[in-house]
Amino acid sequence: MTHMPHDCMMSRQNGEVTLCEPLDRLKREHGPLREQMDAVARMAAEIGADPQQTDWSRPLAELNEQVDAFVRELDPHSEREEGALFPLMAHYIGREVGPIAVMEYEHELAKQNLRAFGEALEHLKEPVDARQAKEIAAYVLTAHAVLTDHFAKEENVLFPMAENLLSAEEKAELSRALRQS
Repeated sequence: MTHMPHDCMMSRQNGEVTLCEPLDRLKREHGPLREQMDAVARMAAEIGADPQQTDWSRPLAELNEQVDAFVRELDPHSEREEGALFPLMAHYIGREVGPIAVMEYEHELAKQNLRAFGEALEHLKEPVDARQAKEIAAYVLTAHAVLTDHFAKEENVLFPMAENLLSAEEKAELSRALRQS
């Protein structure tokens, strides 16, 4: 029988699975990311809303700065999941269909929308009217919707599933991988 360290024992409190340290770390990373992406989404939602504003190029540039800052925080988190957690889980549930495939697809969908936002800005001719500005900002709002749903799936389904599936050795391996990232 394998000895399971205390911090990696699966337990339930009030019906919730208590996550081992590396899974809990990934879950805790969602809080600051969620705050940052919610702030970015609020900015994006305001683009094109003021009928008095005739050129939206400056607000779009400011939004782009915030999106870039968010992506710099999001990318390492996604890489930790894709490079450390998902391969461990794939041994049990596969990677081609099911939860891991969905998580990877959602990572890519969010990244595609954030890239499309940046690419749209690169080809922009000033001045930018409200209609065009809203179309461009919509990429950010789509990424926000994808990630909001995605974080909820990870927190409520994927992380508890990983807690139940992964062995103590695999959780230790995950912990080591996260410390190195």
